[in-house]
Amino acid sequence: MTSRERRIADFIEPFRVEPGSKVNLAKDFEPDFRGTIRSKKRGRKLLNQGIELLSEYQSRLYAQHTHGVLVVLQALDAGGKDGTIRHVMTGVNPQGVAVSSFKVPSNDELDHDYLWRYGLRLPARGQIGIFNRSHYEEVLVVRVHPELLDRQKLPPGSRKGLWKRRYREINEWERTLSDNGIMIVKLFLNLSNEEQRTRFLRRIDLRDHNWKFSAADIRERDYWDDYQRAFSTMLSRTSTDWAPWYVIPADRKWYGRIAAAAVIANTLIEIDPRYPKVGKKTREALQEIRRDLEAQAPEGAAADPFKQQ
Repeated sequence: MTSRERRIADFIEPFRVEPGSKVNLAKDFEPDFRGTIRSKKRGRKLLNQGIELLSEYQSRLYAQHTHGVLVVLQALDAGGKDGTIRHVMTGVNPQGVAVSSFKVPSNDELDHDYLWRYGLRLPARGQIGIFNRSHYEEVLVVRVHPELLDRQKLPPGSRKGLWKRRYREINEWERTLSDNGIMIVKLFLNLSNEEQRTRFLRRIDLRDHNWKFSAADIRERDYWDDYQRAFSTMLSRTSTDWAPWYVIPADRKWYGRIAAAAVIANTLIEIDPRYPKVGKKTREALQEIRRDLEAQAPEGAAADPFKQQ
């Protein structure tokens, strides 16, 4: 491991939810944590470096075509999911990235098991897939609003032990994906109550942000404590060795983006994708093709401008 790779691994360690630990979100993680990075200017520089690193590794991932990466983004309203995607993935080749946003399930989706629609959007090998909200909505929103279960057409008696069962099913599903080369990066953008309040006000006060605001967001804010408990339980029950959770401090958007980029980069570093090696026969064929192309150079032009002298 290089010194840069070690620094990234050390940087993200405070955000990792240790598998098997019991999380109390309010006590264990600070939404305004900044560590040793106190300057926004330095933060921008580090983010740009992280984006360059992501771009390099994503190109290798795409070329190797063996692993896929699924980035799971969860947060309360105004937590910064869209901004994180936009800023962190800005330098990555869009050909190798797919973003899926999950809204209220359709009637067709409700005719299947609750994981079905998420399975349809999984990344292919060589691709980074981003879930803007995810299968974890099924143990967050649905747990806070259990009346939503009425639409899921569950068999009689199946609600007994439902949440414990869903945590187990999600863990097993993610284990299967991991065993088959789809690595999972789970990021919870941790926003404070006060920061959410001010972001809502900003959406109201700035006309070009009005479209972001929904009255439903305010209604959900009334369930703040319920969501904090649901998130704490989710983190406790579903942070595993093969798919750990990272709680990203989100009160300062610039810091949250650095942290998110670092976690994704660390996963790619652990995969360590490589460009495919070209065999001897292929190299010989390429040399023959190059000679033919050099012979076609017009008078006065370099036969091969990229050939090392």
